[in-house]
Amino acid sequence: MTCRAVRPCLLLLAALPTLAAAAPPVPDKGDTAWMLVCTALVLLMSVPALALFYGGLVRTKNMLSVLMQVLVGFSLLTVLWCVYGYSLAFTAGNSVVGGLSRLFLHGAVDAATGTHALAATYSRGTPLYELVYVGFQATFAAITGCLILGSLVERIKFSAVLLFLVIWFTLAYCPIAHMVWYWAGPDAYTSAAAAATANLQAGLLWRWGALDFAGGTVVHINAGVAGLAGAVVLGRRLGFGREPMPPHSLTLTMVGASLLWFGWFGFNAGSALEANGSAALAFLNTYLATACAVLAWTGAEWLLKGKPSMLGAASGAVAGLVAITPAAGNVGVPGAFAIGSGAGLVCLWGVTGLKRLLRADDALDVFGVHAVGGVFGALMTGIFNAPELGGPGTLDWLSGVQAYPGIARQFLIQLAAVAVVIAWSGTVSLAGFLLVKHTLGLRVAEDEEREGLDISSHGERAYDL
Repeated sequence: MTCRAVRPCLLLLAALPTLAAAAPPVPDKGDTAWMLVCTALVLLMSVPALALFYGGLVRTKNMLSVLMQVLVGFSLLTVLWCVYGYSLAFTAGNSVVGGLSRLFLHGAVDAATGTHALAATYSRGTPLYELVYVGFQATFAAITGCLILGSLVERIKFSAVLLFLVIWFTLAYCPIAHMVWYWAGPDAYTSAAAAATANLQAGLLWRWGALDFAGGTVVHINAGVAGLAGAVVLGRRLGFGREPMPPHSLTLTMVGASLLWFGWFGFNAGSALEANGSAALAFLNTYLATACAVLAWTGAEWLLKGKPSMLGAASGAVAGLVAITPAAGNVGVPGAFAIGSGAGLVCLWGVTGLKRLLRADDALDVFGVHAVGGVFGALMTGIFNAPELGGPGTLDWLSGVQAYPGIARQFLIQLAAVAVVIAWSGTVSLAGFLLVKHTLGLRVAEDEEREGLDISSHGERAYDL
């Protein structure tokens, strides 16, 4: 080989590192598989877990109506998410809501080349296929709307459910998800100027530094406040406070609660967006905090009422799951012990003392468990995120070094975020329910309510009697 022939080869070899550096990163197959499994787990949380949990708590004559509301509501919100919801929540727009660049998921896959668009995770150079992220977040949006239904069961029109979900999803869920979770990703933080630009494009509460690992504000406070607004506007069930309305099947409720716990590992650990140490921390915290909440609720109920109940234990499990959600990857194991144990006690008060003060017929205690538990978890995240309390702290995305602002400062940030979500969700939800009330009407007729929604609304029974 002549020297003239050797020289181009040497130049090509010297350029290989540059060419490799210029190549776009490829999503890890393990992360992709993990996130697909987590998406399926979160879907399980709604259908069948939430449907069975809620269904077992109502009277026999309304069981089928609850299953129907959850199944169809989940399907409706999934479709809306892929039409415009994802775009409003997770594309660049302003600090409150995103844009319309992903309507009908346009651009997520290049039809001509088959190239998949990529979404950011929390690690540099570690993207995720955007379609995987779309699907994962779709399950979050859909289950959040279904959580609201627990406040409205046994007396609401099926058509009213669907119309309200469209209004609430569009004006409450999508903007709050954008405010809390939208940012450009770590790869955008390459210089001080780039970091400033990226911060300006992020959602309002993200810019404030609010921490919500998997949805304490976006999912649970949002849904709980909406449920309370609905219970107030809808009014009490016929006979509420005068006749017993016991759950018709605590067996189904137990099955539903157990499936919720199982599926919640996808909800919380999946929110790490990678199969890494953060996912492992979120997984264990979810496991531990829930067990602590079961014991705390059961023990307190045993002391107060003389007998521990199955309903209390199942409710304690959900309370623990709710409260650890914003904290799952944001606190250490000490935080899981404290948040889980505290949630069992706080949410027990939420469905007893607080419920009596509010005097609203929140039928399945959506506000007392989800809003109260979500607020407790969000605020405790601000405390137990502290490295001195075993938490991972927060990062400066430009330098990659610890940037925890201190317990007092982070707690105030969390408190401000909670206040914004309560105000936003409460306003949108109240307006949405009033709009539905004065158009379609919210409640079924009295004779239909007495007969039960299974027959009067759907012409079927859950059971052959």
